[in-house]
Amino acid sequence: MTDLRKSPIRVLVAKPGLDGHDRGAKVLAHAMREAGMEVIYTGLRQTPEMIVNVALQEDVDVICVSVLSGAHNILFAEIMAGMRAQAADGIPVLGGGVIPDQDIALLKELGVREIFTPGASLTAITSYIEDLVPA
Repeated sequence: MTDLRKSPIRVLVAKPGLDGHDRGAKVLAHAMREAGMEVIYTGLRQTPEMIVNVALQEDVDVICVSVLSGAHNILFAEIMAGMRAQAADGIPVLGGGVIPDQDIALLKELGVREIFTPGASLTAITSYIEDLVPA
């Protein structure tokens, strides 16, 4: 993190839908905290509406959504629609999890800024977020 930053980057880590696997999200949250970010973790089984509401209430800089259930197209579409409905589509949404290559272009068309698939390094993800959020 750059020394010019006045306050920590606030990141929401969210686990939508019926996906009950959150180890990766917790590891990512830990890496973000180690990089000096403030992390709000929603816990499991959040609805897209809940994620949008928490993002607004917590005044986050970035939303990171982890999906392993295969429902990523629907869940991201609902999250992005909720962000637009709340005039919060300026908050970047990043995705991660088991997302097939053929679905990444669709998610980006929906407005998801970047998708990190298995094998992405924690350093690459935290660096991406640091570069994404202005100091």
